[in-house]
Amino acid sequence: MRTFKLQVQTTVDGYMSGPNGEMDWMTFPWTDDISAYIDALTAPVDCIVLGRKLAEGFIPTWAAGPEGETQESIDWMNNTPKVVISNSLTESPWDNAVVAGGDLAETVNKLKSQPGGDIIAYGGGTLVADLIAKELLDELHLFVNPTAIGAGMPVFANIGDNQRLRLVSAQAFDCGITALHYEPKRS
Repeated sequence: MRTFKLQVQTTVDGYMSGPNGEMDWMTFPWTDDISAYIDALTAPVDCIVLGRKLAEGFIPTWAAGPEGETQESIDWMNNTPKVVISNSLTESPWDNAVVAGGDLAETVNKLKSQPGGDIIAYGGGTLVADLIAKELLDELHLFVNPTAIGAGMPVFANIGDNQRLRLVSAQAFDCGITALHYEPKRS
């Protein structure tokens, strides 16, 4: 079975964005050590999962070749197949992306049972909250930025009961971000 990972930027107080979707709290530029960590994290990945709202900005941004990104990163983001989770779209308006709707657990379990490498989810907020709440992730990679914003979209929204996590590793980077790698503790 394929490993399903979450990679998400967060503030120290656990938010993925500010109250109005602000992302100006993120630490840039990244340093070589965090870039190497991300390269190792994504090396076995051959499928990206995105929520519809994030996909609407994410896919066109990478297709345009964002400034400051290496050509290797741009090529990887554009060439890696994507699954956009949406109950409002019926077909994909983007190249190299398919739309999957319906029951999220069924969709994820179907993806995980297919042959291939790892799967990585980048978000958006509703998707991340649902993946965590439904305990569909095998690994959580939280990139904690050295900023607190006090309010916004939490990473762990609507989780219901406590979810126990096991810390696999923690690594601080020269740019100030700390990567926390967790796995769910399942009974």
